[in-house]
Amino acid sequence: MVISTQGLTFNFGNQTVVKSLSLQVPEGSIYGFLGPNGAGKTTTIKLLLNLLQTQEGSIHIFEQELKKNRIQILSQIGALIEQPAIYLHLSGKENLLNRAMLLQISEQRVDEMLDLVHLTDAAHKKAGQYSLGMKQRLGIALALLSDPKLLILDEPTNGLDPNGIIEVRELLIRLVTKHNKTVFISSHLLAEIERMATHVGIIHHGELLFQGSIKELEALSKPLVQIEAENPADAANFLTRNNYIVTEVNTSHLFVPYSTKQEMAEINALLNQNGFLVYSINKQQKDLEKLFLDITQNA
Repeated sequence: MVISTQGLTFNFGNQTVVKSLSLQVPEGSIYGFLGPNGAGKTTTIKLLLNLLQTQEGSIHIFEQELKKNRIQILSQIGALIEQPAIYLHLSGKENLLNRAMLLQISEQRVDEMLDLVHLTDAAHKKAGQYSLGMKQRLGIALALLSDPKLLILDEPTNGLDPNGIIEVRELLIRLVTKHNKTVFISSHLLAEIERMATHVGIIHHGELLFQGSIKELEALSKPLVQIEAENPADAANFLTRNNYIVTEVNTSHLFVPYSTKQEMAEINALLNQNGFLVYSINKQQKDLEKLFLDITQNA
């Protein structure tokens, strides 16, 4: 595990912001740390980066205890918390060169980072003229300059337009699959995390409600058969009379629990044979947002 916490708890005064958190972040994963605003995501990240002192519990990163090995661990972590710290009056390349001088890193590495985040063509453009997506990519390039093993990002797609979100997503997937990084990313954009994460932790009121792979999370959801029909209410009544369970009906669709492809075909044939026009029928997995709501509402 690249990150492992046990019983991590943090209080601001009388308010418990993080409650007995036990994170397990595997090497080579994109770990999506999900939760609504105020759930404790940023506080957790500040604890992982030693920006806040641990009050209770332990943090191990790269299988080393954080307090005792702080300098060695933090030198292998790149981080971006919400907005990147960039000089708007400098070009993208000048921002990276400024950081590289502090870290005693070669200019060649700067050019490599510009290429990696697809900013080579905008290298000499003032950062203040960058789009939000370009600024976020520059922020990630700054975080990657020292070639860290672990990248920790707090809401990196906040305020981005769809193109910016896609740019950041594709970059993070590339970092893990082609450059052997581990990415820990917090977000409240559930659909976005679903598109890129390999593992997920769901936090609510400072408490970890779920942790596991995306597949394990999806397994919690019982899939449905979505049927688009001409008269959904009539079709639903007909299926109910024929001993099928209908879970939901709206103006265009009805839903029944999925069991097998064979049964789905039988439902389709039954409706057609009895005069119900079926426009489409398919298996539907509950999306991450619905799963999140189910988990948090049952907490």
